[in-house]
Amino acid sequence: MTMDASARLTFLKQYAIIRHAEGRGSEDPEYYRALPWCDLSGKNTEQWRIRARSYRHFERTVLKDLERARQRPLRILDLGAGNGWMSNRLRQRGHHSIAIDIFTDSLDGLGALRHYESPIDGVTAEFDVLPFRDDSIDLAIFNSSFHYSADYRRTLSDVRRCLRPDGQLVIIDSPVYAKPDHGEQMRAERQAAFAQTYGFRSESLGSIEYLDEPLLASLASEFGVEWQRAYPWYGLRWALRPLQARRQGRRPPSRFFILTGRFRQTGGQT
Repeated sequence: MTMDASARLTFLKQYAIIRHAEGRGSEDPEYYRALPWCDLSGKNTEQWRIRARSYRHFERTVLKDLERARQRPLRILDLGAGNGWMSNRLRQRGHHSIAIDIFTDSLDGLGALRHYESPIDGVTAEFDVLPFRDDSIDLAIFNSSFHYSADYRRTLSDVRRCLRPDGQLVIIDSPVYAKPDHGEQMRAERQAAFAQTYGFRSESLGSIEYLDEPLLASLASEFGVEWQRAYPWYGLRWALRPLQARRQGRRPPSRFFILTGRFRQTGGQT
């Protein structure tokens, strides 16, 4: 099921406005080649610090185990790849990573792939309509992107189709809440902030924008997904966010962790 063409066009226009206003991208190839370890623009340093710690933890807790088990280059989908920095890092480790996105912007989308020293395959595609053969992918990674899905069930269904029987799904840096109400509060706050800052609410695609614990349990049951979690350390200030929110009477903040999913091959199939 493909997304509505007019909604897609609206989303891409609005997303470009937001990302450019945030100072994403550069005309300097070294900006991209330094990611995620260093934000040479200095405009989104804190966010890249989080991305770097998440990626390093992913390398240690997920990727190295897969590399030892397979003993060969992995075929990887980098879903919601943006400017392709993760595909670049995975290519440097010897894997065949394919950058997938609908955003082809020259600064912050697939158009930025030209800046890397080694060629990266970029494919313009939606999460729910992936142009890959069944059972052909070792690892599907949503890097700060799974929450852009408008229908997690359709997204998981197509990812499961593409994965090999022993393949894995990894979700990195998507906000997770204990309760759906907290996620909905975040979503309302975010849309209100967009409306005030940019003059639009950025909800044209109907992205869900968060995960919550009951939903993760439901997806696990429905799809036969066995979730494993890994918790990067983002620093003391990050760890104290829940305490500060309680003291100030605000909703609990999101949690970031690395979710690794394996689809059981018997039972739980849709």
